[in-house]
Amino acid sequence: MAMESNKRDGDVGLLSMNRLLLIVLPLMLLLGTGLWYASTVIQPPPQRVVVISTGGEAGAYHAFGKRYQAFLAAHGVKAELMTSAGSLQNLQRLKDPTGTVSVALMQGGIARREDIQGLVSIGRMFYEPLWIFYKSQNTLERIGELKGMKVAVGPEGSGTRALAMTLLTAAGITAANATLLPVTGQDAINALHGGGADAIMLAMAPEAPQVQALLRDPSAKLMNLSQAAALTRIYPYLAKVTLPQGVIDLERNIPARDIDLIAPVAALVAREDLHPALVAQLAEAAASVHAGANLLTLAGEFPRMVDPEFTMSPDAVRLYKNGPPFLQRYLPFWLANFVERMLVLLIPLATIIVPLSKGIPAFIRWRVQRKLTYWYGRLDRLESALGSTRPTPEQVAELTAIERAVALLDVPRAYSEPYYNLRGHVDMVRARMGSRLAVPA
Repeated sequence: MAMESNKRDGDVGLLSMNRLLLIVLPLMLLLGTGLWYASTVIQPPPQRVVVISTGGEAGAYHAFGKRYQAFLAAHGVKAELMTSAGSLQNLQRLKDPTGTVSVALMQGGIARREDIQGLVSIGRMFYEPLWIFYKSQNTLERIGELKGMKVAVGPEGSGTRALAMTLLTAAGITAANATLLPVTGQDAINALHGGGADAIMLAMAPEAPQVQALLRDPSAKLMNLSQAAALTRIYPYLAKVTLPQGVIDLERNIPARDIDLIAPVAALVAREDLHPALVAQLAEAAASVHAGANLLTLAGEFPRMVDPEFTMSPDAVRLYKNGPPFLQRYLPFWLANFVERMLVLLIPLATIIVPLSKGIPAFIRWRVQRKLTYWYGRLDRLESALGSTRPTPEQVAELTAIERAVALLDVPRAYSEPYYNLRGHVDMVRARMGSRLAVPA
């Protein structure tokens, strides 16, 4: 008896394990499928390094890049700076699918329609005024008046040359009616002072030492563009800015009057596949670097959330409107991003876990009822076949098989009542069969 009891306990334990596996394995399979689905739908972890293409080491782009770099480093993001020949090279690097550059500063107006595919703007960051200094007995106020002169327009591939050529061509000036010199910066200034150039076109920040020196040089005149408003209508990426009278030197009243200039608005542009969290970090860095006032702008005027050339990144716009995400205000960047990704991961998992939490009990109930119904059916057929005659050996064997199978059924406690009802009916049929067997044939 003890051996039979131990055998029965072992069989029940085995059935309980099978039932557990029957429930757990599908659940694990579904959860694994959910994890795979979620990991392919949600954004992957942010890139560990952001490569920013700037400009020449002595230029404003590179100086701003260093400030971005310092801000990002303070938030746990590594940024590498890559110098360049200017905006056109920056654009080429961004468009290169095999390159490592994912962010770049670019002068407004250099991108063509086919160049904007796969790129997004993090915003417009600052004015880059076009300074036209000249030496002449006459006062010049229109770009068209440079016809016949020697004009420094910048080297091939530079953003300054691209802008200068656009404006000169619109004013009817070409290499056929003017001498266009491929120099910029200090070389252009030396040419102006040495007589090698009659006018120079420079795209620089007003705080640049070269611009400050030219503004204080009485031999160099700054063109006050009378057609500045018209140029901004023709070229939407340009803005009209005013250099106020006396802003350079109040004592000497430099400049002696308000000077109207045109200025492309520089953009911070990123690849479309740059992680949204890093885009938000760059937007936060830009807001920190460019929100202050200078000679041409008021505090809070930049960054701008409108870009006439590139599609604005929704992540950058969200940062400008709402500030940093809640978790990033209190946690380090990488920890906050991990927590945010895990929270997003729970959404698709919840769509699986919630139905499972309701479906598994229903499935167990169906299996138990199916078992009980099956054995009730066999028992009912046996009982109907008994009648009032002596049971046959086959009927005795059938009852014994039913009795053993019911005894080994693996039934949860919640279904104990119908289970023991079934066992009671088996005992009742066993008693009836026994009474018939006791009667002599």
